Amino acid sequence: MLPDDVKNTIQSAYRQILENKSLTPRYGQRLMIAEIARSLGGILDAERAALQAPVPMEGEPDPELPPGPICVIEAGTGTGKTLAYVLGTLPMAKYLKKTVVLATATVALQEQVTLKDLPDIKRYSDLEFSFTLAKGRGRYLCLSRLDLLLQGNASLNAMADLYGEFIAQPNDYALALYERMFHKINAGEWQGDRDEWEDLVSDKDWTPVTVDNGQCIGQKCSNFSNCCFYKAREEVQKADCVVANHDLVLADLALGGGVILPAPQDTIYIFDEAHHLPLKSNNHFACFTRIKGSLAALDQWRKTLAKLGGDSVVEENKTLQRELPGIDDSMALAEIRLNEIWPLCEQTLQGVVPYRQSDMQRDQGPQHAFELGLVPEPLRELAVGLEAQYTRLATLFQEIGNDLKRGMEDGQNVDARQRAEYWFPLIGSMTARAAAAQKLWQHFGRSDVVGEAPWARWLGLGEQGGSPDITLSCSPVLAARTLQEKLWSTCAGAVLTSATLSALGQFDVLRMRAGLPAHTTYHRIASPFDYANAARFIVPKLNCDPGNSAQHTEAIIRLLPQVLDRNEGALMLFSSRRQMQEVLEGLDKEWREIILCQDDYQKAQLLKFHRQRIDKGEPSIIFGLASFAEGVDLPGKYCEHVLIAKIPFAVPNDPIEATLSQWIEKQGGNPFMTLAVPEAAFKLVQAAGRLLRNEQDTGRITLFDERIVSKFYGAAIFNSLPPYRREIFPTLPVGANSVRD
Repeated sequence: MLPDDVKNTIQSAYRQILENKSLTPRYGQRLMIAEIARSLGGILDAERAALQAPVPMEGEPDPELPPGPICVIEAGTGTGKTLAYVLGTLPMAKYLKKTVVLATATVALQEQVTLKDLPDIKRYSDLEFSFTLAKGRGRYLCLSRLDLLLQGNASLNAMADLYGEFIAQPNDYALALYERMFHKINAGEWQGDRDEWEDLVSDKDWTPVTVDNGQCIGQKCSNFSNCCFYKAREEVQKADCVVANHDLVLADLALGGGVILPAPQDTIYIFDEAHHLPLKSNNHFACFTRIKGSLAALDQWRKTLAKLGGDSVVEENKTLQRELPGIDDSMALAEIRLNEIWPLCEQTLQGVVPYRQSDMQRDQGPQHAFELGLVPEPLRELAVGLEAQYTRLATLFQEIGNDLKRGMEDGQNVDARQRAEYWFPLIGSMTARAAAAQKLWQHFGRSDVVGEAPWARWLGLGEQGGSPDITLSCSPVLAARTLQEKLWSTCAGAVLTSATLSALGQFDVLRMRAGLPAHTTYHRIASPFDYANAARFIVPKLNCDPGNSAQHTEAIIRLLPQVLDRNEGALMLFSSRRQMQEVLEGLDKEWREIILCQDDYQKAQLLKFHRQRIDKGEPSIIFGLASFAEGVDLPGKYCEHVLIAKIPFAVPNDPIEATLSQWIEKQGGNPFMTLAVPEAAFKLVQAAGRLLRNEQDTGRITLFDERIVSKFYGAAIFNSLPPYRREIFPTLPVGANSVRD
């Protein structure tokens, strides 16, 4: 139940924001605030119930609180989601003394929330709260690395052989850059945040001055008191609202929670664009290794440890002195097994035809996914042996690193301390890489839990450094178990929201992929847009099946000049890069000249050019892939026509989706109707949603795919779309000014 104080705070803040910004109250926004606040009120109910529970007898465990409430809200475009979820969550969180972690899927949304939405809410209401932006360690400069790079040629030359790829002699431009960074930090004009530097910094120049978790010494570092990352982390621990991204939340959960962000049990999470969360979770917990890359790493580790063994710093490193022979043995055994695995994998990949991804990635080499994720016994046995060796290596590298940390204690010889600081990041990188390899071989060598979705396991042949290499990869096919264990069962509460979360009117796919618990509440809030009067959904007659790529491409090339209007800003979305390129090449020159193709520009640059053209009254059409089907905001005249090449069914040979489909079929289900159709409907809704971005927008959507009206599943997909005015097989041309006068 919601306390009266919280109700009054929410109502007062909402009323003030509407009055101060001269806004009209929106029914959907008010409903969203109410549903979130009501759901999170369950936290207070659970805490009260726990206080009233009988005191446990001596020796009995304390009663556990029930899992926190999970609220899923699909709120259509125009609802005003950000204001709704902040007002619905923050007052309750402050009342409960919990922190709000607001996680977005994209940098653009993160910046909008931090730079505009939250400051606006504070400015136009009496709601008192603090907020900060949380970023990963890699976005912050490491002062120790910067010191090393600026110590001069003698020091760099002495350390270059030691660090290999990690420390290299900077060129004149980089050295001048690092000098400017040093002076800006000393003057208090910069806090070491890459995104706040005065210019763009390339990865090449940034990598030498940052570290990952395994390379960071933490409190043992001589620069700890001034550390850019830890100073920022202090702000995170003190703020009422922490703005992060999905990946950072998942990274924190993987470390046990409460390492980078506040502890889950003290946190209410808001996941905006929550439909990304299951896929990001799968990607985060996936793992891979390359065979020849692993052999090269073992060789480098052997050389590194030999150099470390000859350094005076190891006089106190008892682990290295004691375990070096055993480490050599483990690396030798790992090399033997890796060389035995190569021909097994090579034989499996023989005869596999290279395939083309139909979305963002370029052409891929041969790839083989094991059916239901079941690895053949010979390969599985070698994986078990490799897991044992890499487990031992990761453990011993960790112990060597711990010895180096002890060598950095205050009062130690200054030179020895500095040498230990130089060595630790390299040993930390070796530890992290060994642990990652151990994880891969563990999953390749183990059996999946009976009754649960398997892991996908696959091989791929590609190139690394100009030489062929075989990659072994694995990934969960569902994020369900991971999110259940790491998030839903531990957090104080969570809100998941997006304009599109359901598929075919149901939340079944999201529930399955994200493992949402039984007590989750679901809500759908309709957009305020008048779809029927604002937009037409057109399906032209093609007389071909999109499954026949050549005929379908030719039909699009033939019809585009008839349906396009040169006086309208337009966005055309493709599921296949090859088809996008072939359509572009097949059009007449006068059309090609006004098309901005995704392959030719960075996304932000392309959108900028498009807006500039439209502002000048010039024609402009965007050709894009899946990344342009969501998160692209082109209101008004910038996009009055969205064209979609085909119903966006998933790539059939994606190893993860293929394994999941096989498992669903084994359970007696129909993967096409369970996965493919709902996912395609979901993506089509997103793509069509690029047209109407505010209540004044109008325009049309053209889908070059007759299956939406001719196939048995088409009606379900069509009916899941907003109620656009439909035009099936109209007489062409549709455009008002289709050809040049």
